[in-house]
Amino acid sequence: MQNILIVEDEINLGETLKDYLEDQDFKCDLAKSYQECLYQFSQKEYSIILMDINLPDGNGIELAKELKNINPHFVLLFLSAQSDPETKFQGLDMGAEDYITKPFDLRELMIRLKKALSIHQQIQSLESETVQLGSIEIHFKEYYLIDANKIRIELGYKECAILKLLHSKLNQAISRDEILKEVWGDDAFPSNRTVDNYIVKIRKWIETEKSDKIAINSIRGVGYKLELKDE
Repeated sequence: MQNILIVEDEINLGETLKDYLEDQDFKCDLAKSYQECLYQFSQKEYSIILMDINLPDGNGIELAKELKNINPHFVLLFLSAQSDPETKFQGLDMGAEDYITKPFDLRELMIRLKKALSIHQQIQSLESETVQLGSIEIHFKEYYLIDANKIRIELGYKECAILKLLHSKLNQAISRDEILKEVWGDDAFPSNRTVDNYIVKIRKWIETEKSDKIAINSIRGVGYKLELKDE
């Protein structure tokens, strides 16, 4: 049974989420503030956190960063009434698996949550914790990358999942549609542009390798290919 911590100051919504998710066989706790969340997080291990952003005593994005510094091994979804692109970008950029704008359908939440858990579990079940690409190291289970400049970069689960997919089909072209299906699922609502934005970010890390040994190349009309040349 997965432990979920719901961080939500709207009591009615928090209780509704708790009841619904417990009916889906999750075990849930509810925290109504920044400080209450910190306390509960210190008392129990949670595999999933559903995080509001506007809390009475702080900001949910900053709270999530603090939790990740304590223990990064949980699936994070933001549930927020803030729909502006900058806030959404900040939430996803700091490592959230998804950002769902209120109001939302509980069935949509469950679809996205199950997809996030599925990919998280696939990454955690990898036989090898580390992949070496030139002088770049990808630590899938710990969700971080060491670039060619020896700088540690924390990965969100979608970045990690895209890298895993590209590496699983090394030197093969992968379509944007395949990336969308494998990482976001059939029932999510991203676009090809979403994939492109993630690839731009990942490519910057890969390009710290100054040799021509490794690259993420665009395949016109198809998608992308992670290419690794032999020594």
